[in-house]
Amino acid sequence: MKKRLIYSCLLVGATFIVGCTKNFETINTNPTKVDAATFPPNFLLAQSQIKFSNSGYDQLLFQSMWSQSLAGTYSYYSNGDKYVYGGSGRGYLERTWNTSYGASTLVDEMKNLIKGKAEFANLDAVGTIMRILILQRVTDAYGDIPFSQEGQAKSGVITPVFDTQQSIYTSMLTQLEAATAALDATKDKPSSDLMYSGNITQWKKLGYSLMLKVAMRLTKVDAATAQKYAEKAYAGGTMSSIDDNAKVKADEANGNSNSDVNALLVKDDYREVRWSNTLISYMQSTADPRVSAVAEISAGTGKAANETYAAGDNTASLQIGMPNGYDQNGGTTDISKAPNYPGTSPANPAVTGDVAAPDGKYSRPRFAVYDDRSRINMLYTYGESELLLAEAASRGWATGSAATHYANALAADMASIAQFSAAGAIPAGSITTYVAAHPLVAATALQQINMEYFVVTSTTFNFNETWANWRRSGFPVLTPVKYAGQFTDGSIPRRNPYPLGLPSTNAANYAAAVALITGGDVFTARVWWDK
Repeated sequence: MKKRLIYSCLLVGATFIVGCTKNFETINTNPTKVDAATFPPNFLLAQSQIKFSNSGYDQLLFQSMWSQSLAGTYSYYSNGDKYVYGGSGRGYLERTWNTSYGASTLVDEMKNLIKGKAEFANLDAVGTIMRILILQRVTDAYGDIPFSQEGQAKSGVITPVFDTQQSIYTSMLTQLEAATAALDATKDKPSSDLMYSGNITQWKKLGYSLMLKVAMRLTKVDAATAQKYAEKAYAGGTMSSIDDNAKVKADEANGNSNSDVNALLVKDDYREVRWSNTLISYMQSTADPRVSAVAEISAGTGKAANETYAAGDNTASLQIGMPNGYDQNGGTTDISKAPNYPGTSPANPAVTGDVAAPDGKYSRPRFAVYDDRSRINMLYTYGESELLLAEAASRGWATGSAATHYANALAADMASIAQFSAAGAIPAGSITTYVAAHPLVAATALQQINMEYFVVTSTTFNFNETWANWRRSGFPVLTPVKYAGQFTDGSIPRRNPYPLGLPSTNAANYAAAVALITGGDVFTARVWWDK
């Protein structure tokens, strides 16, 4: 009897267990959980675009100052201007690496999810173009970087090798050629695309325009390859109007604010940023109508006036660019001792200064154009691509008429300012007059083209590109800043040192990469294409 009872109990228990485990997966699966089979891969494209486009603090603090697009005397903005760390430290500088790789891994995951799925052929090609757009910025800043093994942690590659920049550029060009050719407007288009809303024709233009930019980086180290791919890009069809500008609009309401703008709108930051004397003086020397579109002096003088959220005076003749390399410490490098100190500038004698706040009348980016928290992030413009085609043609390559491309670029660069805000719109008549008065001259073509590249990338806040093209072309001709405690030898930085964490997280590959750098892992070393 006792045995029978025990058996009965066991049978009931077993029946209960079987009943519980029969539909175990169904019962214990969260119906709201998304897995690889159900996750929408298009979502990752949009996420990579906003992440990459919105990494502004690094270029605002450092690259903009190194290329002398901007200048600063206050706090941590002043440090990048003078090649010292100070309060800005290495953390901000490492955003070029961290944020860009964060964006590229989103693309990698998207491409993993759609691998082998024919219906996502266009999305896969777009992903390749997007990945190269992102990683070109990283290799341009650092040199040799993880590229071929980047984004493979899920496959067990957690210490990727550093590919040489030469091999990276070779791979970028071949990948761009294949991906751009594969785009097919008759097939499904990306459904979550912040740049072109899935327009395949525009993605194809971007693919060829990016091929052009990658190719032109090689002019000093491999002119034959540069010519080959520049000509292929032109034949394929690059951007054809400012409607093709590669840009991402931030969205403050949904948490995707513009980091450049967020910095500028904080009252302790906005007063720290000024257009440089290098930029404003050059634009004034050519009577560039963009001066009044992008620059203003504050309505009042001093700290309080600059912290007030109020429009300033954008009269072109009153604008004064701030010289780089000054501070407000009262010593020999105090801004009051700068050549263009307000009130003593020979070019602008009508402007009165304020001894208590000597930066009060230097030109800042206009509130009406650059202050919107939902402002666009400009990544690559039609005007830039036209300038690169103009340079290629000036070198004798089969990329059309250099003079025509240059004229197209001037008009496009001026018209593009209005894409930030209608307040930056320049009258069509003024643009036409300026373009007619400034034709390309064969004897000075490279200087004209690259000085305009300096202006357009500066005024569209694409300072990483300003810095890269300065290193490639040598324009503008810059005078380095001399200041105590610099992290260079007094020369302008030519690369970013690798992030501080790499020696502990990827020691062997980091050491191998550093061993190949002439001069070591320092700011003054040069990347492969920067000869």
